[in-house]
Amino acid sequence: MRGYDDRSYGDGFADVYDDWYADITDVDATTAALSHLAAGGAVLELGVGTGRLALPLAAAGVEVHGVDSSAAMLDRLRSKPDGHTVHATVADMVEGLPPGPFSLVFVAYNTFFSLLTQARQQACLHAVAARLRAGGVFAIEAFVPEVDASPTSSVSVRSVAADRVVLSVSTADPERQLAEGQYVDITETGGVRLRPWSIRWATPAQLDEMAAEAGLRLTDRWSGFDRAPFGPDSARHVSVYRQE
Repeated sequence: MRGYDDRSYGDGFADVYDDWYADITDVDATTAALSHLAAGGAVLELGVGTGRLALPLAAAGVEVHGVDSSAAMLDRLRSKPDGHTVHATVADMVEGLPPGPFSLVFVAYNTFFSLLTQARQQACLHAVAARLRAGGVFAIEAFVPEVDASPTSSVSVRSVAADRVVLSVSTADPERQLAEGQYVDITETGGVRLRPWSIRWATPAQLDEMAAEAGLRLTDRWSGFDRAPFGPDSARHVSVYRQE
């Protein structure tokens, strides 16, 4: 997408993220699973955003660090009553990560796919491995792509109100493993606001290969942070890798 960079998503969605995505996954189950994986050690969240997971994790007594490319997202995090409990840094998921060492590094709900090339995704995994303590864990939550899908484009309605309409415009290119789009947010008083997104997806097998190249070994794969079994029909996965 022309003009799109690491900050575009966060800057475009910071003001609506909590309203649109607060309940996108089970926060309690996710927090419990992450606390268990951290085993009492410090945690780093990649793409921490407004703190949807980081804040309840910190409230559970975990030392939480987070990075995000968008200062607007982190401003929202810091403005919350307990925002100071998360050690937040403006940085992308490759350069500028805090040194650690961390017991757990995690990236939730497709955020890893905002790294838009395989090279960047591989570099992220190397950066993560370098910041894990001996035996530390990396956990990624993502959707399972349809590898034999055809290219698509679509326009749909996300929401309609008396004074607001939000349209979703998207395209997908399975051969390049890319998808991108815009939420077109139209309000009576504010005009049109564009909220862009772009991802480069990877299959679980591709993630396993990249992780292994970085010295991370798959130890568990679930269909969600509730630890439900992963199977051939699972639409999502949580993959847990341990530093070798």
